[in-house]
Amino acid sequence: MKTTRPVSIFPLLVMLLLASSLRADSLDDLARDFWAWRASEQPTTSDDIPRLERPAGWLPDWSTAAIARDQKQLEEFEARWKKIDVSSWPVARQVDYRLMGSAIARVRWELNVNRSWQRNPMFYVEQSAGSYLNLLLQPPPFDATRSRYILAMLGSIPRTFEDGKKNLTQPVAPFARLALDHLRDLGPRLLHSVREVKPLLDPEVAGGVDAAGVQAVVAIEAYREWLNQRLPAMASETAVGRDAYIFFLKNVALVPFTPEQLLAMGHQEWARSVASQTYEEHRNLGAPQLTIFKTLAEQIAHEEKDELAVRGYLEAKDILTVPAWVQHYHFVPMPEYISPLTDLGEPDDFTGPNRLKDGGTRYVSSPGPDLGYFSLSMAKDPRAIIVHEGVPGHYFQLVLSWVHPDPIRRHYYDSGANEGIGFYAEEMMLQTGLFDDSPRSREMIWNFMRLRALRVEVDVKLALGEFTMEQAAEYLKNTVPMDPQTARAEASAFASGPGQAISYEIGKLQIYRFLADAQRQKKDAFSLRALHDFVWQNGNVPIALQRWQFLGMKDEVDALDQLR
Repeated sequence: MKTTRPVSIFPLLVMLLLASSLRADSLDDLARDFWAWRASEQPTTSDDIPRLERPAGWLPDWSTAAIARDQKQLEEFEARWKKIDVSSWPVARQVDYRLMGSAIARVRWELNVNRSWQRNPMFYVEQSAGSYLNLLLQPPPFDATRSRYILAMLGSIPRTFEDGKKNLTQPVAPFARLALDHLRDLGPRLLHSVREVKPLLDPEVAGGVDAAGVQAVVAIEAYREWLNQRLPAMASETAVGRDAYIFFLKNVALVPFTPEQLLAMGHQEWARSVASQTYEEHRNLGAPQLTIFKTLAEQIAHEEKDELAVRGYLEAKDILTVPAWVQHYHFVPMPEYISPLTDLGEPDDFTGPNRLKDGGTRYVSSPGPDLGYFSLSMAKDPRAIIVHEGVPGHYFQLVLSWVHPDPIRRHYYDSGANEGIGFYAEEMMLQTGLFDDSPRSREMIWNFMRLRALRVEVDVKLALGEFTMEQAAEYLKNTVPMDPQTARAEASAFASGPGQAISYEIGKLQIYRFLADAQRQKKDAFSLRALHDFVWQNGNVPIALQRWQFLGMKDEVDALDQLR
Protein backbone atom coordinates (compact mmCIF):
# COMPACT_ATOMS: atom_id res chain seq x y z
CA MET A 1 0.00 0.00 0.00
CA LYS A 2 1.43 3.29 -1.12
CA THR A 3 1.55 5.98 1.53
CA THR A 4 1.40 9.68 0.82
CA ARG A 5 3.38 12.23 2.73
CA PRO A 6 1.84 15.51 3.75
CA VAL A 7 2.79 18.32 1.41
CA SER A 8 5.28 20.66 3.05
CA ILE A 9 4.48 24.33 2.72
CA PHE A 10 8.08 25.29 3.54
CA PRO A 11 9.27 25.48 -0.10
CA LEU A 12 6.25 27.59 -0.94
CA LEU A 13 7.01 29.99 1.91
CA VAL A 14 10.61 30.22 0.79
CA MET A 15 9.52 31.04 -2.75
CA LEU A 16 7.09 33.69 -1.54
CA LEU A 17 9.70 35.27 0.71
CA LEU A 18 12.24 35.17 -2.10
CA ALA A 19 9.80 36.79 -4.51
CA SER A 20 9.03 39.48 -1.96
CA SER A 21 12.73 40.03 -1.38
CA LEU A 22 13.45 40.33 -5.07
CA ARG A 23 10.61 42.77 -5.50
CA ALA A 24 11.79 44.86 -2.59
CA ASP A 25 15.34 44.76 -3.91
CA SER A 26 14.19 46.52 -7.08
CA LEU A 27 13.78 49.63 -4.95
CA ASP A 28 17.05 49.04 -3.11
CA ASP A 29 18.84 48.62 -6.43
CA LEU A 30 17.29 51.80 -7.78
CA ALA A 31 18.26 53.70 -4.63
CA ARG A 32 21.83 52.41 -4.69
CA ASP A 33 22.28 53.38 -8.34
CA PHE A 34 20.54 56.72 -7.93
CA TRP A 35 22.46 57.89 -4.86
CA ALA A 36 25.78 56.91 -6.45
CA TRP A 37 24.86 58.91 -9.56
CA ARG A 38 23.53 61.82 -7.51
CA ALA A 39 26.86 62.17 -5.72
CA SER A 40 28.41 63.03 -9.09
CA GLU A 41 25.50 64.91 -10.67
CA GLN A 42 24.16 67.09 -7.84
CA PRO A 43 24.99 70.79 -8.26
CA THR A 44 26.99 72.64 -5.65
CA THR A 45 24.84 75.10 -3.70
CA SER A 46 25.43 77.71 -1.01
CA ASP A 47 23.20 75.63 1.30
CA ASP A 48 25.18 73.71 3.92
CA ILE A 49 22.88 70.72 4.43
CA PRO A 50 23.10 69.13 0.96
CA ARG A 51 26.89 68.96 0.81
CA LEU A 52 27.84 65.49 -0.35
CA GLU A 53 30.76 63.16 -0.03
CA ARG A 54 31.72 63.15 -3.69
CA PRO A 55 33.50 60.33 -5.53
CA ALA A 56 37.28 60.54 -5.33
CA GLY A 57 38.57 63.27 -7.61
CA TRP A 58 35.12 64.57 -8.52
CA LEU A 59 35.08 67.85 -10.45
CA PRO A 60 32.07 69.84 -11.69
CA ASP A 61 31.08 69.03 -15.26
CA TRP A 62 28.46 71.24 -16.84
CA SER A 63 29.37 70.56 -20.42
CA THR A 64 26.54 70.12 -22.90
CA ALA A 65 27.46 66.44 -23.19
CA ALA A 66 27.26 65.96 -19.40
CA ILE A 67 23.88 67.67 -19.19
CA ALA A 68 22.56 65.51 -22.04
CA ARG A 69 23.76 62.38 -20.21
CA ASP A 70 22.10 63.54 -17.01
CA GLN A 71 18.84 64.23 -18.81
CA LYS A 72 18.90 60.72 -20.26
CA GLN A 73 19.80 59.15 -16.92
CA LEU A 74 16.99 61.05 -15.21
CA GLU A 75 14.45 59.56 -17.63
CA GLU A 76 15.81 56.08 -16.98
CA PHE A 77 15.63 56.45 -13.19
CA GLU A 78 12.12 57.84 -13.38
CA ALA A 79 10.99 54.95 -15.60
CA ARG A 80 12.50 52.40 -13.21
CA TRP A 81 10.80 54.06 -10.26
CA LYS A 82 7.38 54.10 -11.93
CA LYS A 83 7.58 50.40 -12.78
CA ILE A 84 7.83 49.35 -9.13
CA ASP A 85 4.49 48.27 -7.63
CA VAL A 86 4.52 48.99 -3.89
CA SER A 87 0.80 48.70 -3.21
CA SER A 88 1.19 45.57 -1.07
CA TRP A 89 4.36 46.65 0.70
CA PRO A 90 4.53 47.70 4.38
CA VAL A 91 4.11 51.40 5.03
CA ALA A 92 7.80 51.88 5.84
CA ARG A 93 8.77 50.57 2.41
CA GLN A 94 6.10 52.68 0.72
CA VAL A 95 7.64 55.66 2.49
CA ASP A 96 11.01 54.67 1.03
CA TYR A 97 9.40 54.51 -2.40
CA ARG A 98 7.89 57.99 -2.07
CA LEU A 99 11.21 59.32 -0.78
CA MET A 100 12.99 58.06 -3.89
CA GLY A 101 10.27 59.57 -6.06
CA SER A 102 10.86 62.89 -4.38
CA ALA A 103 14.63 62.62 -4.87
CA ILE A 104 14.17 61.89 -8.57
CA ALA A 105 11.69 64.76 -8.90
CA ARG A 106 14.27 67.14 -7.43
CA VAL A 107 16.61 66.32 -10.30
CA ARG A 108 13.81 67.06 -12.76
CA TRP A 109 13.18 70.32 -10.89
CA GLU A 110 16.84 71.29 -11.22
CA LEU A 111 17.36 70.27 -14.82
CA ASN A 112 13.98 70.93 -16.48
CA VAL A 113 11.87 73.26 -14.32
CA ASN A 114 13.90 75.78 -12.34
CA ARG A 115 16.82 75.45 -14.79
CA SER A 116 19.43 77.53 -12.96
CA TRP A 117 22.04 76.12 -15.35
CA GLN A 118 20.25 77.97 -18.19
CA ARG A 119 18.84 81.00 -16.35
CA ASN A 120 21.09 81.95 -13.46
CA PRO A 121 24.64 83.26 -14.07
CA MET A 122 25.32 82.98 -10.32
CA PHE A 123 24.95 79.22 -10.71
CA TYR A 124 28.40 78.97 -12.30
CA VAL A 125 29.99 81.02 -9.55
CA GLU A 126 28.69 78.40 -7.11
CA GLN A 127 29.85 75.47 -9.27
CA SER A 128 33.37 76.90 -9.58
CA ALA A 129 34.49 79.04 -6.64
CA GLY A 130 31.77 77.53 -4.43
CA SER A 131 33.06 74.01 -5.09
CA TYR A 132 36.58 75.19 -4.26
CA LEU A 133 35.32 76.68 -0.98
CA ASN A 134 33.65 73.40 -0.01
CA LEU A 135 37.01 71.62 -0.21
CA LEU A 136 38.45 74.04 2.34
CA LEU A 137 35.75 73.60 4.98
CA GLN A 138 37.00 70.34 6.48
CA PRO A 139 39.57 71.35 9.12
CA PRO A 140 43.27 70.62 8.49
CA PRO A 141 45.44 68.72 7.83
CA PHE A 142 45.68 69.03 4.07
CA ASP A 143 47.41 65.79 3.12
CA ALA A 144 48.78 65.03 -0.34
CA THR A 145 45.49 63.61 -1.67
CA ARG A 146 43.46 66.53 -0.41
CA SER A 147 46.04 69.02 -1.68
CA ARG A 148 45.97 67.53 -5.17
CA TYR A 149 42.18 67.70 -5.11
CA ILE A 150 42.22 71.40 -4.24
CA LEU A 151 44.66 72.06 -7.06
CA ALA A 152 42.50 70.13 -9.51
CA MET A 153 39.40 72.04 -8.41
CA LEU A 154 41.16 75.35 -8.97
CA GLY A 155 42.23 74.11 -12.38
CA SER A 156 38.62 73.25 -13.28
CA ILE A 157 37.30 76.77 -12.74
CA PRO A 158 38.03 78.10 -16.27
CA ARG A 159 36.25 75.14 -17.86
CA THR A 160 33.18 75.63 -15.65
CA PHE A 161 32.83 79.28 -16.66
CA GLU A 162 33.26 78.35 -20.33
CA ASP A 163 30.45 75.81 -19.94
CA GLY A 164 28.34 78.54 -18.34
CA LYS A 165 28.73 80.81 -21.34
CA LYS A 166 27.42 78.03 -23.59
CA ASN A 167 24.57 76.99 -21.33
CA LEU A 168 23.14 80.38 -20.32
CA THR A 169 20.72 80.63 -23.21
CA GLN A 170 17.99 82.32 -21.11
CA PRO A 171 19.88 84.41 -18.54
CA VAL A 172 17.85 86.61 -16.19
CA ALA A 173 19.06 90.14 -15.50
CA PRO A 174 18.54 90.25 -11.69
CA PHE A 175 20.47 87.00 -11.34
CA ALA A 176 23.18 88.36 -13.62
CA ARG A 177 23.49 91.54 -11.54
CA LEU A 178 23.79 89.39 -8.43
CA ALA A 179 26.57 87.39 -10.09
CA LEU A 180 28.31 90.57 -11.19
CA ASP A 181 28.27 91.86 -7.62
CA HIS A 182 30.07 88.70 -6.50
CA LEU A 183 32.43 88.69 -9.49
CA ARG A 184 33.49 92.31 -9.02
CA ASP A 185 36.17 91.38 -6.47
CA LEU A 186 36.00 87.57 -6.56
CA GLY A 187 39.35 87.34 -8.32
CA PRO A 188 41.36 89.13 -5.59
CA ARG A 189 39.43 87.26 -2.90
CA LEU A 190 40.17 83.91 -4.53
CA LEU A 191 43.87 84.76 -4.81
CA HIS A 192 43.89 85.76 -1.14
CA SER A 193 42.43 82.37 -0.24
CA VAL A 194 44.97 80.55 -2.42
CA ARG A 195 47.83 82.52 -0.88
CA GLU A 196 46.69 81.67 2.66
CA VAL A 197 46.05 77.96 2.07
CA LYS A 198 49.26 77.37 0.09
CA PRO A 199 51.57 76.96 3.14
CA LEU A 200 49.23 74.28 4.51
CA LEU A 201 49.26 72.16 1.35
CA ASP A 202 51.53 69.26 0.54
CA PRO A 203 54.84 70.80 -0.70
CA GLU A 204 54.80 68.82 -3.94
CA VAL A 205 51.39 70.30 -4.78
CA ALA A 206 51.69 73.80 -3.37
CA GLY A 207 53.95 74.97 -6.16
CA GLY A 208 51.15 74.67 -8.70
CA VAL A 209 48.40 76.58 -6.93
CA ASP A 210 49.62 80.06 -7.82
CA ALA A 211 49.39 79.44 -11.56
CA ALA A 212 46.02 77.70 -11.16
CA GLY A 213 44.74 80.64 -9.13
CA VAL A 214 45.86 83.14 -11.76
CA GLN A 215 44.19 81.13 -14.54
CA ALA A 216 41.00 80.99 -12.47
CA VAL A 217 41.05 84.77 -12.05
CA VAL A 218 41.49 85.25 -15.80
CA ALA A 219 38.40 83.08 -16.32
CA ILE A 220 36.46 85.02 -13.68
CA GLU A 221 37.23 88.32 -15.35
CA ALA A 222 36.32 86.96 -18.80
CA TYR A 223 33.00 85.66 -17.45
CA ARG A 224 32.30 89.01 -15.80
CA GLU A 225 32.93 90.85 -19.06
CA TRP A 226 30.78 88.35 -20.96
CA LEU A 227 27.87 88.99 -18.57
CA ASN A 228 28.27 92.76 -18.72
CA GLN A 229 28.06 92.72 -22.49
CA ARG A 230 24.85 90.69 -22.50
CA LEU A 231 23.15 92.24 -19.49
CA PRO A 232 21.10 94.88 -21.41
CA ALA A 233 19.40 92.20 -23.52
CA MET A 234 18.51 89.87 -20.67
CA ALA A 235 14.97 89.20 -19.48
CA SER A 236 13.97 90.65 -16.12
CA GLU A 237 11.53 88.02 -14.80
CA THR A 238 12.91 85.78 -12.05
CA ALA A 239 9.66 84.07 -11.03
CA VAL A 240 9.22 80.39 -11.89
CA GLY A 241 5.43 80.77 -11.87
CA ARG A 242 2.60 78.98 -10.12
CA ASP A 243 2.66 75.73 -12.10
CA ALA A 244 6.36 75.21 -11.46
CA TYR A 245 5.97 76.08 -7.78
CA ILE A 246 3.12 73.57 -7.43
CA PHE A 247 5.34 70.97 -9.08
CA PHE A 248 7.95 71.58 -6.39
CA LEU A 249 5.49 71.43 -3.50
CA LYS A 250 3.71 68.35 -4.81
CA ASN A 251 6.59 66.25 -6.12
CA VAL A 252 9.80 67.41 -4.45
CA ALA A 253 9.01 68.86 -1.03
CA LEU A 254 5.86 66.75 -0.52
CA VAL A 255 4.21 69.72 1.19
CA PRO A 256 0.42 69.35 0.84
CA PHE A 257 -0.45 73.05 0.78
CA THR A 258 -1.29 75.52 -1.98
CA PRO A 259 0.64 78.80 -2.24
CA GLU A 260 -2.38 80.57 -0.76
CA GLN A 261 -2.42 78.22 2.22
CA LEU A 262 1.30 78.74 2.71
CA LEU A 263 0.80 82.51 2.78
CA ALA A 264 -1.98 82.19 5.36
CA MET A 265 0.18 79.94 7.54
CA GLY A 266 3.12 82.32 7.28
CA HIS A 267 1.00 85.37 8.11
CA GLN A 268 -0.47 83.68 11.17
CA GLU A 269 2.95 82.65 12.45
CA TRP A 270 4.29 86.13 11.75
CA ALA A 271 1.59 87.66 13.93
CA ARG A 272 2.24 85.12 16.67
CA SER A 273 5.99 85.76 16.66
CA VAL A 274 5.55 89.54 16.73
CA ALA A 275 3.08 89.33 19.61
CA SER A 276 5.30 86.87 21.50
CA GLN A 277 8.39 89.04 21.07
CA THR A 278 6.42 92.07 22.25
CA TYR A 279 5.21 90.22 25.35
CA GLU A 280 8.75 89.05 26.01
CA GLU A 281 10.11 92.59 25.78
CA HIS A 282 7.55 93.84 28.30
CA ARG A 283 8.27 90.88 30.56
CA ASN A 284 11.94 91.87 30.46
CA LEU A 285 11.57 95.57 31.23
CA GLY A 286 14.59 96.58 33.28
CA ALA A 287 16.59 93.46 32.41
CA PRO A 288 20.11 94.13 31.11
CA GLN A 289 20.78 93.79 27.39
CA LEU A 290 22.99 91.02 26.11
CA THR A 291 26.63 92.01 25.77
CA ILE A 292 29.00 91.02 23.00
CA PHE A 293 31.90 88.77 23.93
CA LYS A 294 35.11 90.74 24.37
CA THR A 295 37.30 88.27 22.51
CA LEU A 296 36.95 85.37 20.12
CA ALA A 297 38.64 83.09 22.66
CA GLU A 298 35.95 83.99 25.20
CA GLN A 299 33.20 83.26 22.66
CA ILE A 300 34.69 79.89 21.71
CA ALA A 301 35.13 78.85 25.34
CA HIS A 302 31.54 79.85 26.10
CA GLU A 303 30.21 77.89 23.12
CA GLU A 304 32.04 74.74 24.23
CA LYS A 305 30.45 74.96 27.66
CA ASP A 306 27.02 75.76 26.18
CA GLU A 307 27.11 72.81 23.77
CA LEU A 308 27.73 70.41 26.64
CA ALA A 309 24.93 72.02 28.64
CA VAL A 310 22.46 71.70 25.76
CA ARG A 311 23.23 67.99 25.37
CA GLY A 312 22.74 67.46 29.08
CA TYR A 313 19.50 69.46 29.04
CA LEU A 314 17.99 67.31 26.29
CA GLU A 315 18.60 64.16 28.31
CA ALA A 316 17.68 65.61 31.69
CA LYS A 317 14.32 66.89 30.45
CA ASP A 318 13.56 63.62 28.59
CA ILE A 319 13.34 65.53 25.27
CA LEU A 320 15.69 63.67 22.94
CA THR A 321 18.23 60.85 23.16
CA VAL A 322 21.82 62.04 22.70
CA PRO A 323 24.06 59.03 21.98
CA ALA A 324 27.46 59.28 23.64
CA TRP A 325 29.21 58.39 20.36
CA VAL A 326 27.99 61.56 18.62
CA GLN A 327 30.86 64.03 18.51
CA HIS A 328 30.61 67.69 19.45
CA TYR A 329 29.82 70.88 17.53
CA HIS A 330 32.50 73.52 18.02
CA PHE A 331 33.19 77.14 17.14
CA VAL A 332 36.69 77.65 15.74
CA PRO A 333 38.44 80.81 14.50
CA MET A 334 37.71 81.77 10.90
CA PRO A 335 40.77 80.86 8.77
CA GLU A 336 42.12 83.43 6.35
CA TYR A 337 41.79 80.94 3.51
CA ILE A 338 38.01 80.72 4.09
CA SER A 339 37.03 84.24 5.16
CA PRO A 340 37.29 85.88 1.69
CA LEU A 341 34.73 83.44 0.24
CA THR A 342 32.05 83.20 2.93
CA ASP A 343 29.51 84.89 0.65
CA LEU A 344 29.50 81.64 -1.37
CA GLY A 345 28.33 79.32 1.39
CA GLU A 346 27.85 78.69 5.07
CA PRO A 347 31.21 78.58 6.90
CA ASP A 348 30.70 75.25 8.61
CA ASP A 349 31.53 71.58 8.28
CA PHE A 350 28.94 68.99 9.32
CA THR A 351 31.38 66.11 8.52
CA GLY A 352 29.83 63.21 6.56
CA PRO A 353 28.98 59.49 6.56
CA ASN A 354 32.66 58.50 6.50
CA ARG A 355 33.77 61.11 9.03
CA LEU A 356 31.59 60.29 12.02
CA LYS A 357 34.60 60.47 14.34
CA ASP A 358 35.06 64.14 13.49
CA GLY A 359 33.13 66.84 15.28
CA GLY A 360 31.04 69.52 13.60
CA THR A 361 32.74 72.86 12.99
CA ARG A 362 31.46 76.42 12.74
CA TYR A 363 33.99 79.03 11.67
CA VAL A 364 33.41 82.33 13.45
CA SER A 365 34.92 85.79 13.13
CA SER A 366 35.93 88.05 16.00
CA PRO A 367 32.93 89.42 17.89
CA GLY A 368 31.86 92.98 17.23
CA PRO A 369 28.82 95.19 16.66
CA ASP A 370 29.18 95.25 12.86
CA LEU A 371 28.59 91.54 12.34
CA GLY A 372 25.62 90.35 10.30
CA TYR A 373 22.29 89.21 11.73
CA PHE A 374 23.13 85.62 12.71
CA SER A 375 26.83 86.20 13.44
CA LEU A 376 25.89 88.93 15.88
CA SER A 377 23.53 86.56 17.70
CA MET A 378 26.40 84.07 18.08
CA ALA A 379 28.54 86.83 19.56
CA LYS A 380 25.92 87.35 22.29
CA ASP A 381 24.57 83.87 23.09
CA PRO A 382 25.96 80.88 21.14
CA ARG A 383 23.02 78.69 22.16
CA ALA A 384 20.74 80.37 19.61
CA ILE A 385 22.83 78.88 16.81
CA ILE A 386 23.87 75.71 18.63
CA VAL A 387 20.28 74.47 18.83
CA HIS A 388 19.65 75.10 15.10
CA GLU A 389 22.99 74.28 13.48
CA GLY A 390 24.66 72.03 16.04
CA VAL A 391 22.92 70.04 18.79
CA PRO A 392 20.05 69.18 18.52
CA GLY A 393 20.12 70.88 15.11
CA HIS A 394 21.61 70.08 11.71
CA TYR A 395 24.93 68.52 12.71
CA PHE A 396 23.32 66.20 15.24
CA GLN A 397 20.38 65.30 13.01
CA LEU A 398 22.53 64.59 9.96
CA VAL A 399 24.86 62.36 11.96
CA LEU A 400 21.88 60.29 13.14
CA SER A 401 20.61 60.02 9.56
CA TRP A 402 23.98 58.79 8.29
CA VAL A 403 23.77 55.71 10.53
CA HIS A 404 20.14 54.95 9.74
CA PRO A 405 19.56 51.17 9.47
CA ASP A 406 17.66 51.78 6.22
CA PRO A 407 20.29 52.69 3.58
CA ILE A 408 17.74 54.54 1.47
CA ARG A 409 17.25 57.06 4.28
CA ARG A 410 20.89 57.82 4.93
CA HIS A 411 21.03 60.31 2.09
CA TYR A 412 20.12 63.97 2.07
CA TYR A 413 17.42 64.76 -0.45
CA ASP A 414 15.91 68.18 0.31
CA SER A 415 15.92 70.91 2.97
CA GLY A 416 12.26 70.63 3.95
CA ALA A 417 12.41 68.25 6.88
CA ASN A 418 15.96 69.17 7.89
CA GLU A 419 15.32 72.91 8.16
CA GLY A 420 11.91 72.32 9.70
CA ILE A 421 13.57 70.26 12.43
CA GLY A 422 16.26 72.89 13.00
CA PHE A 423 13.70 75.64 13.36
CA TYR A 424 11.41 73.47 15.48
CA ALA A 425 14.37 72.85 17.79
CA GLU A 426 14.67 76.58 18.49
CA GLU A 427 11.15 76.99 19.85
CA MET A 428 11.21 73.56 21.47
CA MET A 429 14.26 74.56 23.51
CA LEU A 430 12.74 77.97 24.26
CA GLN A 431 9.45 76.52 25.49
CA THR A 432 11.08 73.76 27.54
CA GLY A 433 13.13 76.35 29.42
CA LEU A 434 16.68 76.32 28.05
CA PHE A 435 16.74 80.12 27.77
CA ASP A 436 15.01 80.88 31.07
CA ASP A 437 18.33 82.13 32.43
CA SER A 438 18.66 84.81 29.72
CA PRO A 439 15.57 87.00 29.09
CA ARG A 440 17.13 88.87 26.17
CA SER A 441 18.08 85.60 24.48
CA ARG A 442 14.40 84.67 24.50
CA GLU A 443 13.70 87.91 22.62
CA MET A 444 16.34 86.91 20.09
CA ILE A 445 14.70 83.52 19.50
CA TRP A 446 11.33 85.17 18.92
CA ASN A 447 12.98 87.53 16.44
CA PHE A 448 14.39 84.52 14.61
CA MET A 449 10.80 83.32 14.36
CA ARG A 450 9.72 86.61 12.79
CA LEU A 451 12.33 86.09 10.07
CA ARG A 452 11.32 82.49 9.34
CA ALA A 453 7.64 83.45 9.13
CA LEU A 454 8.45 86.27 6.71
CA ARG A 455 10.50 83.89 4.59
CA VAL A 456 7.29 82.08 3.66
CA GLU A 457 5.72 85.22 2.24
CA VAL A 458 8.90 86.25 0.48
CA ASP A 459 9.45 82.80 -1.04
CA VAL A 460 5.88 82.43 -2.31
CA LYS A 461 5.67 85.97 -3.71
CA LEU A 462 9.04 85.71 -5.44
CA ALA A 463 8.01 82.41 -7.02
CA LEU A 464 4.67 83.79 -8.20
CA GLY A 465 6.14 87.07 -9.46
CA GLU A 466 4.49 89.25 -6.80
CA PHE A 467 7.86 90.42 -5.41
CA THR A 468 11.03 91.46 -7.19
CA MET A 469 14.32 90.60 -5.51
CA GLU A 470 14.77 94.23 -4.53
CA GLN A 471 11.29 94.43 -3.00
CA ALA A 472 11.88 91.20 -1.10
CA ALA A 473 15.19 92.44 0.32
CA GLU A 474 13.69 95.75 1.39
CA TYR A 475 10.74 93.96 2.98
CA LEU A 476 13.02 91.70 5.03
CA LYS A 477 15.29 94.57 6.03
CA ASN A 478 12.44 96.67 7.37
CA THR A 479 10.12 94.02 8.77
CA VAL A 480 12.39 91.52 10.57
CA PRO A 481 14.35 93.92 10.93
CA MET A 482 17.83 92.88 9.79
CA ASP A 483 20.95 94.35 8.20
CA PRO A 484 20.70 95.19 4.47
CA GLN A 485 23.46 92.80 3.40
CA THR A 486 21.84 89.76 5.02
CA ALA A 487 18.41 90.79 3.71
CA ARG A 488 19.73 91.03 0.16
CA ALA A 489 21.53 87.68 0.42
CA GLU A 490 18.35 86.02 1.68
CA ALA A 491 16.16 87.50 -1.06
CA SER A 492 18.65 86.49 -3.75
CA ALA A 493 18.85 82.92 -2.47
CA PHE A 494 15.05 82.59 -2.29
CA ALA A 495 14.56 83.94 -5.79
CA SER A 496 17.06 81.55 -7.36
CA GLY A 497 16.02 78.53 -5.26
CA PRO A 498 12.21 78.65 -4.85
CA GLY A 499 10.77 76.48 -2.11
CA GLN A 500 13.78 76.38 0.20
CA ALA A 501 12.76 79.36 2.34
CA ILE A 502 9.36 77.91 3.26
CA SER A 503 11.00 74.79 4.68
CA TYR A 504 11.76 76.34 8.08
CA GLU A 505 8.29 77.55 9.01
CA ILE A 506 6.17 75.00 7.17
CA GLY A 507 8.33 72.11 8.33
CA LYS A 508 8.02 73.29 11.93
CA LEU A 509 4.25 73.59 11.65
CA GLN A 510 4.02 70.09 10.21
CA ILE A 511 6.01 68.76 13.19
CA TYR A 512 3.62 70.56 15.56
CA ARG A 513 0.68 68.78 13.94
CA PHE A 514 2.60 65.50 14.00
CA LEU A 515 3.20 65.90 17.75
CA ALA A 516 -0.40 66.82 18.49
CA ASP A 517 -1.77 63.87 16.52
CA ALA A 518 0.71 61.51 18.19
CA GLN A 519 -0.28 62.65 21.65
CA ARG A 520 -3.98 62.31 20.85
CA GLN A 521 -3.55 58.87 19.29
CA LYS A 522 -1.23 57.34 21.88
CA LYS A 523 -2.73 59.03 24.96
CA ASP A 524 -0.93 57.87 28.12
CA ALA A 525 1.57 55.90 26.06
CA PHE A 526 2.77 59.06 24.31
CA SER A 527 6.47 59.76 24.71
CA LEU A 528 7.95 63.05 23.53
CA ARG A 529 11.41 61.50 23.51
CA ALA A 530 10.24 58.56 21.36
CA LEU A 531 8.60 60.91 18.86
CA HIS A 532 11.65 63.16 18.68
CA ASP A 533 14.01 60.20 18.34
CA PHE A 534 11.99 59.03 15.33
CA VAL A 535 11.86 62.49 13.74
CA TRP A 536 15.56 63.15 14.20
CA GLN A 537 16.65 59.75 12.91
CA ASN A 538 14.43 60.19 9.84
CA GLY A 539 15.31 63.83 9.30
CA ASN A 540 15.94 63.36 5.58
CA VAL A 541 12.34 62.21 5.11
CA PRO A 542 9.51 64.74 4.50
CA ILE A 543 7.30 65.18 7.56
CA ALA A 544 4.16 64.03 5.73
CA LEU A 545 5.86 60.66 5.12
CA GLN A 546 7.18 60.42 8.68
CA ARG A 547 3.69 61.05 10.06
CA TRP A 548 2.26 58.32 7.82
CA GLN A 549 4.77 55.75 9.03
CA PHE A 550 4.70 56.67 12.73
CA LEU A 551 0.94 57.14 13.12
CA GLY A 552 -0.53 55.40 10.09
CA MET A 553 -2.11 58.74 9.08
CA LYS A 554 -1.89 59.18 5.31
CA ASP A 555 -4.10 62.26 4.88
CA GLU A 556 -1.22 64.64 4.16
CA VAL A 557 0.23 62.25 1.59
CA ASP A 558 -3.17 61.79 -0.08
CA ALA A 559 -3.67 65.56 -0.13
CA LEU A 560 -0.67 65.90 -2.44
CA ASP A 561 -2.69 64.30 -5.25
CA GLN A 562 -5.27 67.09 -4.93
CA LEU A 563 -2.76 69.93 -4.97
CA ARG A 564 -3.47 72.39 -7.76
